Amino acid sequence: MTTSTAPRSTASQSTASQVAKSVRLALVIGGLLAIGFGIAVLLWPAKTAVAITGVLAFYAIVAGVVYISIGLLAKSHGTGSRVGHVLLGLLWVIAGAYAFASLQQSAAFLAVFVTVMIGVMWIIEGFTALFTLGESGAKGVTIVFAIISVLAGVSLLSTPVWGAGFLWWLLGISLIVLGALNVFRAMSGRGSR
Repeated sequence: MTTSTAPRSTASQSTASQVAKSVRLALVIGGLLAIGFGIAVLLWPAKTAVAITGVLAFYAIVAGVVYISIGLLAKSHGTGSRVGHVLLGLLWVIAGAYAFASLQQSAAFLAVFVTVMIGVMWIIEGFTALFTLGESGAKGVTIVFAIISVLAGVSLLSTPVWGAGFLWWLLGISLIVLGALNVFRAMSGRGSR
């Protein structure tokens, strides 16, 4: 009985070691990619935004083709479902094609749109925190959070172009810092084993 548990124990240690190596490798690769993307965001903000818009436009076209294909080929779907899929697919393709035709303008619109949406969400989050004040154990912290959230949201809405630039800059720095931390975690994990 002891001889059969020893090989199984060694095999599970080997499997655990392989999983740990895979996790460390994923952390290193993900961290290096995040650092690279963060540097690109900070050094070439406009080009990176245009590249991301291009990827989103390509995704929109592919998604549109998939929806159109479903609408045309899914014989088990009803007529309304098939027509809906084709129309949705056409909208995706048109949106993607328009974005490709004017990548810089689409990138600028996307940046301002996302900034406005974040501003609105921060305002709603602040008011939601105030509405749940009675349920909060830390009323002072909740009030401070709500005020900061509403003010941050209003500032993004009042200057969305500046807000978009600030959020883009913050994204680049965050990617570099978090990527470096992931690489450090992976390297320090190797030394501790």
